[in-house]
Formats: sequence, C-alpha cells, structure tokens
Amino acid sequence: MNYAQGIRQNRAQFALQLLTVFAVGLTIGAERNVVPLLGRDLFGVESLAIIGSFVVSFGFVKALLNLYGGKWSETYGRRPILIAGWLVALPIPVILIYAPNWWWITLGNVLLGVNQGLAWSMSVNAKIDLAGEAARGTAVGLDEAFGYTGVAIGAWITGVIAAEYSLQPEPFYFLAGVIVLALFGAIFFVEETLPYAQAEADASDGTDANLPFTAVLKRATWGDRTLFAAAQAGSVEKFVDALVWIAYPLYLTANGLNVAQVGVVVGVYGGVWGVLQLYTGKLADDIGRRIPIISGMFIAGAGVLGTVFVTGYWPWILTAGFTGVGMALLYPNLITVVGDAAHPTWRATGLGVYRMWRDAGYGFGAILIGVTADALGIEAAFVMVALAMFLSGGVAIVWMRETHPEFGAEAYRTGVSPVTED
Repeated sequence: MNYAQGIRQNRAQFALQLLTVFAVGLTIGAERNVVPLLGRDLFGVESLAIIGSFVVSFGFVKALLNLYGGKWSETYGRRPILIAGWLVALPIPVILIYAPNWWWITLGNVLLGVNQGLAWSMSVNAKIDLAGEAARGTAVGLDEAFGYTGVAIGAWITGVIAAEYSLQPEPFYFLAGVIVLALFGAIFFVEETLPYAQAEADASDGTDANLPFTAVLKRATWGDRTLFAAAQAGSVEKFVDALVWIAYPLYLTANGLNVAQVGVVVGVYGGVWGVLQLYTGKLADDIGRRIPIISGMFIAGAGVLGTVFVTGYWPWILTAGFTGVGMALLYPNLITVVGDAAHPTWRATGLGVYRMWRDAGYGFGAILIGVTADALGIEAAFVMVALAMFLSGGVAIVWMRETHPEFGAEAYRTGVSPVTED
C-alpha cells in the first residue's frame, strides 16, 4: 500500500479525523458551563478549591494518559487507543445524570481525563501522520480548530439546555449521544495511520531515531531548552483553560449573568480559539512558530486580566474573545514545535510527554485557582493566572528557539534536537 503523506492525498481520512476531534471537543465542552454550577447550586459546595477538584482529577489523569497513550500508540497503533478512549467515556453521562454528591462528579471527570488523553492524543497524532512535514502546522491548526470549536459548541448547547430545563439530567443526554456516535465512527470508519509515520521514518536519514522511552522523557522535559520552554508554556496556558472551566461560570453568574449568557461568553472564548486556529497553524508554517507562541502568551494573559477590570455581558464577551485570540496563536504551535523536533520513530511519545506536562497544568492551575480564590477572592485568581502567563511568556522569549524547518536553526532542520547549551 502507498503511504504517501499529504492532507489532500489523504483527505477522506483526514476529514474523518477532524470529525473525531470535533466530537472530543463536544464531550469536554458539555461539562464546561454546567458542572461548576452543579457543585454550587445543586450540591451546595461553597469552596472553589473543592469545586476545582473535578478539574484537578481530570488534568492529572489526562496528563498521565497522554504520556502513555503516545507510547502505546507506537506499539499497538493509533486506532485501538482511540477506540479505548471512547469505550472509557461511555459511563460518563450516566455518572453525571445520577450523581448523588459532588465526589461522583469528580469520579466522572477521571474517566473524562482518560477519554481526552487517549482520544484527542490519537486524533492529533493521526493528522500529523497523514499530513507530513510540509503541512504539519496546518494539520495541527485544523485539529485544534475543530476540537475547540467543538468545546465552544458543547458549552453553548448545554447552557441552552440547562437554561430551558435544568442543570441535571437534561444536558447530559446530549453528551451521551455524542459519545455513542464517536465510538461507532472509531470502530467502523477510522483507519490506522501508524504506517504513515513508519514510512516517513524509513525515508529519513535515521539520525536521532529509535530513542528509548526514558531518553525521550528526559529530552522533552529538561534536556532541550526549546522543548522545556514549550512544556512549561503548555502547562501554564492550561491555567487559563482551568480558570474558564472553574471560575468563569461562578464569577459571571455571581455578577448578574444567567447560565445561558455564561454559555455564550465561554463559547466565544472557545469559538474564537477554535476558528482562528484554522489560520494560526498555517501562519506558523509561513512565518515560524516562535512569534505566534510568544505573542499568544501575552495576549491571552491580558484577556484574563481584563475580565476583572470590566463589567457587563458585552465587555465580558470582548475579553473572552481576546483571550481566545491568544490561545489560538499559542496552542497549536506549541504542539508543532514538539512535532518539528521529534524524529518520526518517537514523535508520538515526544508529543505524549509534552501533552503530559501541558495537561498537568489543568491540575496545577485548578489548585492555584482554588487556593487563591478561597484565600484572597475570586478576582485574585484571575490576576494570578494572568501573571503566570506573562512570566511563562518571558521564559519562552529567552529559551525557545525557532524550529520551523525553513526558518529555524540547522540542527532542527535535520531532526536533531539540540540539548541544553550555555
């Protein structure tokens, strides 16, 4: 069989993978608006740190599954891991519908973390397999655009359902339908893409190939300054997403918005983030990765900070959209940096390491947000997250090198990641 790479050459499977990641986004989006309000209004949880526990469980579980999902996919293939991710998701809507207390919600989010760690990881790896080096940024941008558009639409739909009916159980019927359809598609229509990565590896010069798992873990975590800069930036930017997930519904409803309006604000954030990635991934193919990443860190931080300095439905929509612009600039291109620097034989594992540190940011961020809000007030949590984004952007300025095959250093053009330098 011919395993020629390219988005156009593989457009049918690439399109199916876009639908897959859209379903992954709908799955997590279905919880974005409703679940924090369940904690406060239905279960009477007053501590933001306790409400944030469902994001802590999600983040750390997803981080671990990202790490091992990438490794497993290089042994067993992308498709079996994708199917496993959707099988694990099947009980989630049942748990959310019948949850008798808040800790059942936290358990449901453990399963959501497994689902997202396996299903989203496999979807992005499959697109990179199919697209090839020349369109890697475009492929990642499309993946994240469809995924986070799904997040936005899921948050909006469940907000409308909750406003029309109730917080529980009606919004989670929608979630159940998404999961069942996605599992059906993964079993009967998705094809295996690992042979494309293997064919790419066979065509390479073999330099830096077949590194053991521990060597990849070390290199992608601290052995390479650029990959360290990407990992820390990825982790900190998840503070923003954790803030939107935990604090936005509580802060905005406490300041006069209803659940449907909060769904729109959160949806604008995710929608701008999602749609703009159709362009920002390709932008990084045209001008390089570094400029979009660094500018995105500061723009997203400014959007978060601006949220506590304005009041009203339309100003909050504006700051949410501004935050989404920053996320669109940084998010796909951090993934692409890792894809550039990794050899095809261990690219999925390298991306798994990056995604581990990135999604651990959900857990670290949720703890920071909860403790800060309980001690100093919810507005202080917004300020803390914004300052973390600015500091992380500064680290990227100092340590992140350009990895684009055309614009970057010669070492990255040959597929060899430079180790820590003086």
